[in-house]
Amino acid sequence: MTNTNTTDETDSAVPAEGGKPQEAIDAQGERRREELDDRIFEHSAGDEQEGVPFVGAGPGNPRLLTVAGKELLEAADLVVHAGSLVNSELLDEYCAHADLVNSVGKDLEELIPLMRDAYEDGENVVRLHSGDPAIYGAALEQMDALEHEGVPTYFVPGVTSAFAASATLRTQLTLNEVSNHVAFTRPQGKTLTEEEDHISEFVEMGDVTTCIYLGTHAVRDTMERLLEDDHDPETPVAVIYHASWPDEDVIIGDIGTIADKVEEAGYRASALVVIGDAVTGAGYERSFLYGDWANRGSSSENTSESEASDD
Repeated sequence: MTNTNTTDETDSAVPAEGGKPQEAIDAQGERRREELDDRIFEHSAGDEQEGVPFVGAGPGNPRLLTVAGKELLEAADLVVHAGSLVNSELLDEYCAHADLVNSVGKDLEELIPLMRDAYEDGENVVRLHSGDPAIYGAALEQMDALEHEGVPTYFVPGVTSAFAASATLRTQLTLNEVSNHVAFTRPQGKTLTEEEDHISEFVEMGDVTTCIYLGTHAVRDTMERLLEDDHDPETPVAVIYHASWPDEDVIIGDIGTIADKVEEAGYRASALVVIGDAVTGAGYERSFLYGDWANRGSSSENTSESEASDD
């Protein structure tokens, strides 16, 4: 990729007047509309970079932390973590030497100065999010506020709970002739209006695996709305509570039955809901990649990207 942006990186790190996070977020948002960050063209995911890393802790099991995340945590002086959403075993194993700050109950006005001051004092600061910070992580607002205070930041990806759920279910989220698409979504509620809830539209497409985050409390409401929209009540649904944690629980049902099963189990949070035929993995067709079609007229070394994408 060629960098055609002429932004001076030092110009983007202007301290916010008064250090107010909302002013910083607004200013950084306006800057994003006008120009790209040079670092987009200078670094790739996994690179060692300067600044405060926003690390994905993974879904729960400490072994699903990335190598990059592990190295950063082991070198950290301060770890600001997402409370009980991060497995305490991970904190004990990789962060016992560091100062730990639980971000739950703290607003940006408290968190930003905390991380900024520690970084400016020469400490290695890590912001630890559950799963992957790019999926419903509210990371960018923290990063923008820090950047505006002169503190560089960057993402370190993590394993999101949908991938842990797929592994637990021993299936793929995409399957040939079953599911060509995956939707990461959440149900309507305090932060999402009824018009912004597209779950029924995803399910209606038929070849979409719909992964619902932050929706355990709304399973019954979601399924009732799907039934009202005339979706097949026998469409498979899985609810994976605490995917990859020691107390993981898997509930299998369908649109018509899953709400009763979840309520009987007593779960109101911390579960991923998966809707679609990929839940069972039944009915898929052999992919093109490993058949005669893929190698027709060429060696295996010349298999094209378009062919590989059909696997």
